[in-house]
Amino acid sequence: MIFKRKLYDKMLRWKEERKGTSALLLKGARRVGKSTLVEQFAKNEYKSYILIDFAHVPKKINALFDDMSDLNFFFMHLQIETGITLYERESAIIFDEVQLQPLARQAIKYLVKDGRYDYIETGSLLSIKKNVRDIVIPSEETRMTLYPMDFEEFYRALGNESTFEILRKFWDMKKPLESSHRKLMRDLRLYMLVGGMPQAVDTYLQTNNLQAVDEKKREIIELYKDDFNKIDGSGRASQLFDAIPSQLTGNAGRYQISSVLPNQDAMRVAEIVADMADSMTVSLAYHVNDPVIGMPMTKNIYRYKMFVADTGLFVTLAFRDKSFTENTIYSRLLSDKLEANLGYVYENLVAQMLRSGGNELFYYTFPTESNHNYEIDFLLSRGNKLCPIEVKSSGYKTHKSLDAFCEKFSSRVGERYLIYTKDFHKDGETTCLPAYMTPFL
Repeated sequence: MIFKRKLYDKMLRWKEERKGTSALLLKGARRVGKSTLVEQFAKNEYKSYILIDFAHVPKKINALFDDMSDLNFFFMHLQIETGITLYERESAIIFDEVQLQPLARQAIKYLVKDGRYDYIETGSLLSIKKNVRDIVIPSEETRMTLYPMDFEEFYRALGNESTFEILRKFWDMKKPLESSHRKLMRDLRLYMLVGGMPQAVDTYLQTNNLQAVDEKKREIIELYKDDFNKIDGSGRASQLFDAIPSQLTGNAGRYQISSVLPNQDAMRVAEIVADMADSMTVSLAYHVNDPVIGMPMTKNIYRYKMFVADTGLFVTLAFRDKSFTENTIYSRLLSDKLEANLGYVYENLVAQMLRSGGNELFYYTFPTESNHNYEIDFLLSRGNKLCPIEVKSSGYKTHKSLDAFCEKFSSRVGERYLIYTKDFHKDGETTCLPAYMTPFL
């Protein structure tokens, strides 16, 4: 099934505004829908297109990139080998999984300068050093990132085009949804279980069976673990990925490397973690040493939390040791009976929503009077102010961390948010926000 993705409109602006002066580089995790999206785009927006999938490319086509000195020869043979006619300024050439053929990516500089056609690249693990070590990275690229389907795209896949726009109006008015809140939360919990990987969403729509969805997600996780073993043959990347749920529920304030990999620390595995982040399968939230507007300047690169980029995959990863029939997380989430100690599922959801909205992830902790820590789950920068966020998986009685932070840094704080499972509500200066409104922040 072809799903409507919001990035399509951004790609269309690239085509109309750049007019062939840059290639489009679409990054994202494997199985996130890159290939489907770019082929759909090329089919709709061009007279013809050639798709070269470097995971399954014929040897004759692959060999063309060994010598790009004669572009007339290159284009002629490309059309002969594919049987597809290219039309000047009306055709596109797609380099799918371009990281597998570094010479094709290097050739972008000359292909764009030639100007006859548009070029679209897709890839995963684009920054892995072994793939780009010996080439010149082209500057003639417009880079975009495709994330797992967000809650709005999920709604569209379900055939619901209007609910999210209505929800946006309630956000603008800062009003509760009242009788509609329960349905929205039920839909959100379904999204948390299915997730935003297109294959998982398609499986749900075709079968209406969460067990079949779980099996599809397990296949994707195994694929990711195979990729991690290619990144790091020692298996450490795979172990770090497996431990994400236990690390979040441990409430330690950071990912404890040594508890997963004995005799290792964040500095020793920094390159592996960077490669995992480059794969777009995980998201990192960095601790800031001083919460100021320029948070990247004060982040601690060795102190972070790690989230799974898709919450549907996170749920499966967290309970992968049990078969689906033994799993209670699906029934608990659907019936809104999630135990308090499973609140980290919502934290992962909020991380995913903020990240897909284009936000970098930061958090902050500071000590209480009793030697415990206050923790702000996420910090956003808006204008010249900070917006602290605390996430709770159920109702609330207090939000001590939020209050303490706002008192400590009162001159730096703008809006403050508690994200939870209840309806929209104002509690003094704190905006209590249902989790489904997170994308509007």
